[in-house]
Amino acid sequence: MGQDKRRVVVTGLGAITPVGNNVSDMWANLKAGKCGIAPITHYDTTDRKVKLAAEVKDWDPTTVVDKGALRKTDMFTVFALAASKEAMEDSGLDMEKEDTSRCGIIFSSGIGGLGTIQQECTRGLEKGFDRISPHFVPMSITNMAAGHIAIKYGFHGLCTCVVTACAGGTNAVGDAFRQIRDGYQDVMLCGGAEACITELGVGGFTVMHALCTSEDPKRASIPFDKERSGFVIGEGSGALILEDYEHAKKRGAKIYCEVLGYGATCDANHVTAPLADGSQAAKAMTFAMEDANLKPEQIDYINAHGTSTSLNDKGETKAIRTAFGPAADHLMVSSTKSMMGHLLGASGAVESIVSCLSVQNDIVPPTIGYQVPDEECDLDIVPNEMRESKVCYAMSNSLGFGGHNASIIFGKVEQ
Repeated sequence: MGQDKRRVVVTGLGAITPVGNNVSDMWANLKAGKCGIAPITHYDTTDRKVKLAAEVKDWDPTTVVDKGALRKTDMFTVFALAASKEAMEDSGLDMEKEDTSRCGIIFSSGIGGLGTIQQECTRGLEKGFDRISPHFVPMSITNMAAGHIAIKYGFHGLCTCVVTACAGGTNAVGDAFRQIRDGYQDVMLCGGAEACITELGVGGFTVMHALCTSEDPKRASIPFDKERSGFVIGEGSGALILEDYEHAKKRGAKIYCEVLGYGATCDANHVTAPLADGSQAAKAMTFAMEDANLKPEQIDYINAHGTSTSLNDKGETKAIRTAFGPAADHLMVSSTKSMMGHLLGASGAVESIVSCLSVQNDIVPPTIGYQVPDEECDLDIVPNEMRESKVCYAMSNSLGFGGHNASIIFGKVEQ
């Protein structure tokens, strides 16, 4: 590189989730073990196998986007704008004072504007495809959340979109971390957004047998429980402001924590099934620890991918045991998907926020709904109730269709 690697800190957080429409509500509800899973209201599920999802609730999108613009913007982008607005306000960044070419965006989505795609397909079949919305393409393409955020805040640096399914949010944060650490940017707005609780989205995962068909919200998303039977789809967005440490210090920013390490690998094995032995997911964790210059016994908490599918939780347990060895017995490993379901491309972003708050507050959110232990998932999953415990270093894991594995580590800031 020919230059020293720069320190990277988190200075702003924003979220809209099934358990809270801002960061403080989300955090309060996660600590309290509140479940955000409920019957689907976005469409009629009468003849559908899957009845439950984790929807964003009691939220008015016109607080972020005016009515006219709302008709031209897919909901995943609106969620992204909501989370970004909170993160920007939280960071106290004054864009008048920034070199905007040193401010970049990496914002993920797994599927992008699926609601728009479904709607315009239906319209095209009914009225003819020359009669669909002229906004169809910019509404549906996956990079448009990143584009809209850049337009709104005038970021002129790198602006891109990671599409790595359920690992996308973590890849976005990790890639943004590297951009700053390696000296390319000073400020990065990163995260992910998803809005595919639609008939097409839920139908697609249903026919893959990936979703839980239980109608009891308390027994639907139950990571690491022996009776787990599939994930519960969620929606929303998480956004983080990352900054060069010196840059943040100079402007007197409040700092949540430091981003210390990032690892990413690919199973190169199967389009949807994770590697049974978890070996490549383990490598991602090991690479993140090496990147952060930390030993396994120094990590206090892992926010697990923990989807509540049979294969994931078993494979992730193996991966953690492989990466951590004997230290795995002293780790706290919880899955907040037990409360907010699986936000796909947004999950890694929201779970990164949870990991930051865990480090900042020395609190580990629980894995709720846990009843039946599984001998193949034998970690300390912080069952049912949050735990107050020192968290110097937290890791967040994401594993996505396509074999994508990503791990990121946050730590307390040493002044």
